[in-house]
Parts: sequence; C-alpha cells; structure tokens
Amino acid sequence: MPRRLFCELGPWAYQISLCKVRALRHARNLFDGTNLARTHDETPLPVRVYRHKSLIRRSLGNVDMRLQENKAINLSIAAPLVNGIVIAPGETFSFWASVGKASAKKGYREGLAVSRGQPVADIGGGLCQFTNLLHWIALHSPLEITEHRHHDGVDLFPDFGRQVPFGCGTSIHYNNLDYRLYNGTGQAFQLLTWTSDTHLHGELRTTNPLPQRWHIKEIESRFERRGDDLYRVNAVERRQVDVRTGNIIAREIIRKSNAKVMYDHSHIAPDQIV
Repeated sequence: MPRRLFCELGPWAYQISLCKVRALRHARNLFDGTNLARTHDETPLPVRVYRHKSLIRRSLGNVDMRLQENKAINLSIAAPLVNGIVIAPGETFSFWASVGKASAKKGYREGLAVSRGQPVADIGGGLCQFTNLLHWIALHSPLEITEHRHHDGVDLFPDFGRQVPFGCGTSIHYNNLDYRLYNGTGQAFQLLTWTSDTHLHGELRTTNPLPQRWHIKEIESRFERRGDDLYRVNAVERRQVDVRTGNIIAREIIRKSNAKVMYDHSHIAPDQIV
C-alpha cells in the first residue's frame, strides 16, 4: 500500500501543507530577483498584437448554473485588476501578484473549480477561465510563458462552442500555482481585460509592430476507446510566420493531450472514435 502524503491525512493536514507552500511562495517572490510588472496604464498602446473573448456562461454537463452566474461576478472583480498592466522589458507578469487572493470579503463567490481532477465549488472559482484567455493571447505573441500548468489527464466537460483547441487550458491555485509571462523583448507590452454581459475580453498591445505573427492549430485530434473508458488524444502546434513574406519561420508542438473523458460521451459521433 503506497505511503500517504502528510496532506492526505485529513483536512487539517491539507491546510497546514497549503499554508506552508504559500509561505514558501511568498518568500520566493520576495527574494528570487523576479521583477514583477506593477505599472497600470489603461491608455491603450498603439499596436494590437492579438485579442480574444470567451463566453462566460457555458453549458458544462450537469454543472449548477448558479456557479456559472457566480463565475461571472468573480471575473468582473478580477478583470479590472489586470486591465492596463504594462509589462516592460525584463519584467514578469504574475496573475496572482496582480489579482491577489480571492476571498468572500472582496466579493468573490463560489464558482466552479477543479480539485484532484474533479469539479468542485470554491470561492473565486472560475478564475481559470481568465488565465485560459491570457494564455491563448500570450501564445500569439513573443512573450515567454514561464509558469503554466494544465488540468492534466482528464477531459472534464463536453465541448460547447469551443474556439480554443483542447489542451490550451490552465490550472491555477492561490498562490502556489501561478500563471506568468516574461517580456524578454526590447519593447513594452500591455494587457487590457474587461467583461461584458456575456463575455470575458482581452487584448495584448505593444509599442511597435512585430515582424512575426503566430498561428495555433490542433492536429491529430481523436477519441480512443480503451476498454470501458474513452480518452481524448490530440496535439497542438504553434507556427511562427514572417509578416513580410508569409513564410513559416518555426513550428513546435506545444501540447500533447491524453485525457480520460469524465462526462457522458454517448453524444460523440462514432466516426470520431478509434
């Protein structure tokens, strides 16, 4: 029988472990020399690099729509805290350094979150949709993604109007699981984020036109039957294109997924399953 981790001994042990990792992260933030982006300026920089919007209220299997409504509130609280952040050359954007801890005192409500591969309700739930948006935008830029985690191993919800390839999501948890972007270029970049009644919106802007652009494409996408279980398999390719010539400069596989489908998959067409 595998030895249990300390955090698995009970809720009290989990909270002690969580306090420990959060304290260590705070200490690392203070002493590791990372120059975090702190400047806010909501005046848009002149050049738009990329923009995207994502639907806030989505049908996700049997998820309580109350959690979707609460997510809309959570996103509306967090979006202004990121809006206008300028990432100067040599600086790093940190989601949690910008947004801070989500708490009921700040107005956050119970939304949908993921814990140990299962959907749960938690204060501030739904903020991963925010970092999903930021990640998709960042993939279309020269910013370096220095911290990013994904809900590995499980496909929790059926597709509903999916615009972004499966496998491009993020997993965050205050403050030990962060989402971070480093600006290693010679010009400043700016994040603009806001919510409407229906969508979360985001733009990345900069000071001067870029000589390249990026395209993200899902390849080798399929479902695989393995005994009684179904798995979602795909790869996500990122292409860098020269703006002047239209030639592909570089291509890379940025993600490979092999995720167990956790929802009712009876609606999936037989020709999609191998």
